Amino acid sequence: MALRRAGQSLAGRLWQNGLAPLSVASVKPTGVLCLHEDDQNRSNVSAASIPCRGFATSELAPTPTGLPPTIHALKNPTAEIMYDESSHERFPLGDPSKRAFTYFVLTGGRFIYASALRLAVLKFILSMSASKDVLAMASLEVDLTKIEPGQTITVKWRGKPVFIKRRTEEDIDLANQVNVKELRDPQTDSERTQNPEWLVLVGVCTHLGCVPLPNAGDYHGWFCPCHGSHYDGSGRVRKGPAPLNLEVPEYKFLSEEMLLVG
Repeated sequence: MALRRAGQSLAGRLWQNGLAPLSVASVKPTGVLCLHEDDQNRSNVSAASIPCRGFATSELAPTPTGLPPTIHALKNPTAEIMYDESSHERFPLGDPSKRAFTYFVLTGGRFIYASALRLAVLKFILSMSASKDVLAMASLEVDLTKIEPGQTITVKWRGKPVFIKRRTEEDIDLANQVNVKELRDPQTDSERTQNPEWLVLVGVCTHLGCVPLPNAGDYHGWFCPCHGSHYDGSGRVRKGPAPLNLEVPEYKFLSEEMLLVG
């Protein structure tokens, strides 16, 4: 609205000063648009001193007032919009009976795009999940039938040694006789085992990561040769620089003869 008022004001000042806007009434053979003769007489300005633009006036649609389209639009504002159809064809509105088919095609295309995007996202997410060989290494099945009472075996799980010991009744009684309040890392034997007969530990010393020796030390458990830490028959630290007990990994009994670590 402000732009329209500014244009009307500028056009009015041009007429008051005797300078008429460019008119389409006079076109030289060279196709250069200049002032109308009446406008030149009124303004007393020669045509040679007026800057002209080199475009063909035949491309401009005529107006009812004979003024250039821009001046006509400024002097005759209206809310009606009229399109210049002199240089192109204007096609009629589409058939209303075909709208349902058009909506169906557009909706189907969007559904296909959404499905493709969903598949791409799922493929990207699934590519970040662990593969079958990695999942196989995450757990380990151990046959318990080959372990004799009092024997300790070492298996590899996730790159770490795991101690599995089949304890005797004497080992179980000795582990339960310990005063928990005197331990550096207090834990009862029942808190560290699911079945008192079987003890499962990660074979890494909690001091600096050495591998302790089984059935050794002052407490008939494990002894770390690196810095002299002693663990009892339940894997609890009893002596030496180790701050914590041996770690108990996640495990479960699949049956009486099969153990799953991890």
